[in-house]
Amino acid sequence: MANYKLISFDKIPSTQDYAHELINAGRATDKTAILAAAQSAGRGRYRRTWVSHHGNLYISFIFECPERDARLSYAVAVAVSETIASFGVHPTIKWPNDILVDNKKIAGILIEYTGRFVIVGIGINVNSNPTVERYKTTKLDNYSEIPMNELLNRLMRNIDKWRRADFRAVRARWTELAACINKPVKYQGEMAELIGINENGALVLRRGSRYLLVYGDEISM
Repeated sequence: MANYKLISFDKIPSTQDYAHELINAGRATDKTAILAAAQSAGRGRYRRTWVSHHGNLYISFIFECPERDARLSYAVAVAVSETIASFGVHPTIKWPNDILVDNKKIAGILIEYTGRFVIVGIGINVNSNPTVERYKTTKLDNYSEIPMNELLNRLMRNIDKWRRADFRAVRARWTELAACINKPVKYQGEMAELIGINENGALVLRRGSRYLLVYGDEISM
């Protein structure tokens, strides 16, 4: 599958944690993918629970990455969105890591750096979606019949495509898909308007007549 080494499980605690174990044991290689049909301890950002029943896609990719790259999260978000769009569904990207359809969360992304590797975790609701108090969710099955193997194949191809793409193309496509452009965000306790991203992956905010460049977790929607 797209030159990946695929390790597949019916159920494990977490594909992300298994990827960390491979790296810590010195057994990780570039373009390793850990796939699980279900997870008993799936997690998202800040170790929030990611409900992981059978019928959805749960996968973590291991890539060599000697340095942190703020641009990677945008490339991955575009890749996931393009994969979903290829089945005739119309996603948007909610900063920082949510993919939405009809303003409901359909997929999430978790990026973690460790040593000389980065782990890119992706969860996509295919045949079921959890009930969550904080936000609405949906699933691909509501919009299109999607074979899991074809979904995985297209995701791998898009991950490869957008990781290799010039960031100007990533930036342009992310901006087209973004649900958060020109929306208010909170930065350092005060509101600002999210204008977009720059060539280095920094968020561009506007507060009055001032423009601010900030990264990732420093802001909240």
